[in-house]
Amino acid sequence: MKPVLRKGKLTTWKDDKGFGFIRSSDGTQDVFLHITALKETNHHPQVGNLICYQLTVGKDGRIHACNAFIQGVVSKPLPRASSSGIDKEIFKPKAKSSLMFEVLLLSLLPSLGAMQNALTTFNPIPLILYPVMSFLTFTLYADDKYRAKQGRWRVPEKTLHLCEFMGGWLGGFMAQRRLRHKSSKVSYQVVFWVIVAIHIIFWLDWLFFGKRLVGLFLGSVFRG
Repeated sequence: MKPVLRKGKLTTWKDDKGFGFIRSSDGTQDVFLHITALKETNHHPQVGNLICYQLTVGKDGRIHACNAFIQGVVSKPLPRASSSGIDKEIFKPKAKSSLMFEVLLLSLLPSLGAMQNALTTFNPIPLILYPVMSFLTFTLYADDKYRAKQGRWRVPEKTLHLCEFMGGWLGGFMAQRRLRHKSSKVSYQVVFWVIVAIHIIFWLDWLFFGKRLVGLFLGSVFRG
C-alpha cells in the first residue's frame, strides 16, 4: 500500500538545530520534522510553511515526518557536504566580492594592530593567533552545521564563542556568511558582535590612543 501523503503547517522551527514540528491539517497531531527529511530545496523552512509529508517511525520510537517538501516551493539540488562538513557552495561573483570587502574592512584594524605590535614589541603571537584561530573556528562552524544536518550531537555554542574570543571571530564571520550557519539566531549574534567589538576597540586603542582606553577601563574595574 502506498504511504499516505499528509499535509500540515510548520508551527515550530529551530533553524540552528535543524528540526521542528508540523501540526497536522486536522489539528490532532504534532509531527517531528528533521531537515534531512525534506526533499532537496534551496528554501529554508519557516514557521507557517505548509508541509506535505509522509509518516514513519524513527529510531527513538516516535512518529517522524519523511519524504517531506514545502508546498509551493520548487525543489532544487542543495550543495553537498564534504566529509569534513564544509559545504561546497557556488557563489556569485557579486556575493564573493561583497564578502571579501566585509572581511577586509573588519580585519583592517586588527591586522594593522597585530603587525604594529609585532614590530614594536617583537611579539608575533597576535599576528599568528588570528589566522590560526580563524581557521579553527571556521572548521568548527562547518563541523557543527554538518552535525546538525545529520542529527548528531552539536558543537557547544560556548566552545564557538571561546574560539571567537581567542582570535577566531573573523573565521566565524566568514563561516556565517559562506555556510549560512548561526547567522539568524539573535542571541548568538549579540554575543558574537560583542566579541568583535572588544577586539576592534582594543586595537583602535592600541593604534591611536596609546592604550589609554584599556587603562581607564581596567582602572574603573579594579576601583569598583
